[in-house]
Amino acid sequence: SPPLGKATTTGSAVSEKVRTRLEELDDLEEGSQKELLNLTQQDYMNRIEELNQSLKDAWSSDQKVKALKIVIQVRKLVYERILSMCMDNRVSLPDNFSPEIVNDTAKETCLNWFFKIASIRELIPRFYVEAAILKCNKFLSKTGISECLPRLTSMIRGIGDPLVAVYARAYLCRVGMEVAPQLKESLNKNFFDFLLTFKQIHGDTVQNQLVVQCVEIPLYLTLYSPAIDWILQCIAYHAPEVLLTEMMERCKKLGNNALLLNSVMSAFRAEFIAARSMDFIAMIKECDESGFPKHLLFRSLGLNLALADPPENDRLQILNEAWKVITKLKNPQDYINCAEVWVEYTCRHFTKREVNTVLADVIKHMTPDRAFEDAYPQLQSIIQKVITYIYDFSLLFSVEKFLPFLDMFQKESVRVEVCKCIMESFIKHQQESTKDPVILNALLHICKTMHDSVNALTLEDEKRMLAALINGFIKMVSFGRDFEQQLSFYVEARSMFCNLEPVLVQLIHSVNQLAMETRKVMKGNHSRKTAAFVRACVAFCFITIPSLSGIFTRLNLYLHSGQVALANQCLSQADAFFKAAVSLVPEVPKMISVDGKMRPSDAFLLEFLCNFFSTLLVVPDHPEQGVLFLVRGLLNVIQDYTWEDNNDDKVRIYTNVLHLLSAMTQETYIYHVDKVDSNDTLYGGDSKFLAEINKLCETVIAQILDHLKTLGKEETLKRQSQLALYFFNTILAHGDLRNNKLNQLSVNLWNLAQKHGFADTKTMVKTLEYIKRQSKQPGMSHLTDLALRLPLQSRT
Repeated sequence: SPPLGKATTTGSAVSEKVRTRLEELDDLEEGSQKELLNLTQQDYMNRIEELNQSLKDAWSSDQKVKALKIVIQVRKLVYERILSMCMDNRVSLPDNFSPEIVNDTAKETCLNWFFKIASIRELIPRFYVEAAILKCNKFLSKTGISECLPRLTSMIRGIGDPLVAVYARAYLCRVGMEVAPQLKESLNKNFFDFLLTFKQIHGDTVQNQLVVQCVEIPLYLTLYSPAIDWILQCIAYHAPEVLLTEMMERCKKLGNNALLLNSVMSAFRAEFIAARSMDFIAMIKECDESGFPKHLLFRSLGLNLALADPPENDRLQILNEAWKVITKLKNPQDYINCAEVWVEYTCRHFTKREVNTVLADVIKHMTPDRAFEDAYPQLQSIIQKVITYIYDFSLLFSVEKFLPFLDMFQKESVRVEVCKCIMESFIKHQQESTKDPVILNALLHICKTMHDSVNALTLEDEKRMLAALINGFIKMVSFGRDFEQQLSFYVEARSMFCNLEPVLVQLIHSVNQLAMETRKVMKGNHSRKTAAFVRACVAFCFITIPSLSGIFTRLNLYLHSGQVALANQCLSQADAFFKAAVSLVPEVPKMISVDGKMRPSDAFLLEFLCNFFSTLLVVPDHPEQGVLFLVRGLLNVIQDYTWEDNNDDKVRIYTNVLHLLSAMTQETYIYHVDKVDSNDTLYGGDSKFLAEINKLCETVIAQILDHLKTLGKEETLKRQSQLALYFFNTILAHGDLRNNKLNQLSVNLWNLAQKHGFADTKTMVKTLEYIKRQSKQPGMSHLTDLALRLPLQSRT
C-alpha cells in the first residue's frame, strides 16, 4: 500500500477519536479466525449466523467499531475458509498459487459466494461485499481481479450521493492496492470518474440537503478530504511525472476546485509541487473563499515547500503571496497553523530580516487576548525551526523579535522546554568560546529560567540535564586574557545558579583553572596584582565549597583547591583548605548514595586519603603550628573514626601513612611544587625533625600491630595473614631493614602470614626471590641475612 505521504491539513486531519477507533480495529482476534478453519460446514454456517446477529446488535446499539471488527473478521474468514479447502495432506498453497491447482470444491464454494453477492438487490451492500472479498477471485482465474476492478468502478457511478460515492471509490482503491497493486488503471479511472461527478457537490440536491441538515459548505467539503487524499496517494505512489501533470491539468479545468487542489498538494510528491509553486498559487487565488478556506491551501503548499525547494527566482514572490493571505487571518488558530509551516520556508531561504518580520507578525497576532496560551505546540515548533536554520547565536540574538517571541511562553513547563531546546542547539553548534555580551546576557537569562524551575519535586534526572546544559554554556564563555572579567562572570553565575550543585562544582573547577592560567601567564612569578587575583580565586572556592551537599565532592574539592592555592604560593590559604578537609573526614557516613544506590563509603575514603597523603608530602609546616601539624591532625581523625569490625581499611590507611612518613625522612623529596619550599628545605634533615617522624612511625606501627592482634580469632585468621604480608611488603619497600628492631618485626610478620596456612605459597616464593635479587644490589647486602631468616612453610 502507498505511504501516508505528507502531513494533512487541519480540515482533513484524523481526529483523536477516529485515531483511537482505528487502533482498536488493528487489534483483531486472530485466534478466533484460526479456530474457525477447523469447523464443519454446519458449524461454520452457525458461526456466520452468530456473527451476523452480533453485527446487527452492535450496529443497533451504536457500537460502530465492534460492528466493523465483525465485518473485517468475516471478510478474512471467507478467504481463509476457501484457502483451507485447497489444502492436500495439510500442505498449504504457495502465496503466488495458480487457479489451475485449486480443487473443484474450493472453486465451487468461491463461485457460490459471488453468486450470492450478485443476488443482493441494494447497490451499496452488493458493491462493498464484493469489493471486500475481491481477493477470492484468485481461486477462479488469473484475470478475475483485473476484470472485476473496472466493473466495480463502473458500479459506483450508480451511487447518487457524491460523498458516499467518493468513500466507495476510496475503499475500492484501498482493496485494489492490497490485492493487485500493479493494476493502476482502475485507480486513475476512479479519480477521473470522481472529477466528472464533482459538480454534483454544488448542485441543488446536495445544497438543499445541507440546508436541511444545517451543515455549512466549508465543513461539508472537509469530509471529502480523507477519501480524495487516499485516492490520490494511491495514484501518486511511484507514478510517472506525466500522469501527475495530467491529473493537475484536469483539476485545473474544474471551477472552484479548492478541495481537489488541497488533496493534490497533500498526496503528490513535494518536488513536483515545489517546482510548480507559482502555478499552484495562481490556482489558489482563483478559488472561491466561501468554499474550502484559502489558508488551508497555503498551509498545504507550505508543507511541500518545507520538504523541497521551489525555483530560486520565485522564492520571494511565493513568500509575499502566501504571507499576504496568512497575515489577514483573524482567527488565531487558523493563523498560527499556517504561520508555523511558512516559518520554515522563510528560515530556509531568507535572511534574519525576513525572519524577524515573520516573528513580529506572529507576536502581533498571538498576543491579543493571550491567544498564545492555546498555541504553545505551534509556537514551540516555530522556535525549533528558527534555531535549526539560524544556529549562529550572535546572528540569532541580533534578530530583534526573537527574545520578545520567547516572552509569549508564559506557562513554566513549556518555557523551560523551549529554553532547553535553545541551550541544546547552542552546545551542539557553538564551536568557539564567546564573550559576546548579547549572547551572554540572553543565554544567562535562558539558563536562569531553567534554574528557577527547579523545586523540591524536580526529578534528579531533570536536575542533571539542566545542570549539564548550564555547564555547557559556562564552559563556552571566555574573556581571553581579561581574567578579572572572567572571575566576575563566575561570581555572577554562582549567584544565579545556586540551587544546582553540579553547576557550583563546575564553577569551582573553572575558577581553579583560571588561577592556574594566571600562574601560567606569569610563569609562576606573581606580581602584587596577580597574587591578589589568585587569592580572590582561592577565596571564591573556599566560600563556595561548604554550600555543597555531597561529602566526597566537598573533600575532593578542598584537596584540589588546596593544591591550586599551593601551586600559586598562597600557603596560608592552602593550609585552610587542608584543615577544612581534615575536619570534614569524621563526618563521612558509613554508606553513601552512588548513582541512586547505597554503597559503603570505605573505598572512597581510602582513595581520598591516599591522594591527600601524596599532597601532604610537599606542604610545608606552618611556623606557628608545630612539626607535621596537618599529618598529626589527620592521624587523630583516623584514630577516632568508627571503623566497621569486618573492615581492614584502617590498617591500609596507616600503612599509607608510613609510606608518607618514610618519604618525609629523605634528604630531598621525590617531587616538589615550584617556588614552594617543602619540609626537606625548611628542616634540612634536622635530627629533631627526624626524631618526630620516628615517634609518629612508632605510634602508627603500634596501631597496626594492635589491629593484627584483634584478628587472632579463627574466623579472621585469613584477614590476619593477608594484612601481615601487606605490612611486611610496606616495610620491605619503605623501611630501613638495617635497623634490628625493624628487621625482627619483618621476620615476625613473615612468620605470622604463614602461621595458620592461609598464605599464598606462590606469592611468598616470589617475594622471597625478589629479596634475594635485591640483596645483590650495591649497599643491600643486609637483605642476604634477612632472606636466610625467612622460611617458607609447606601447607601439609
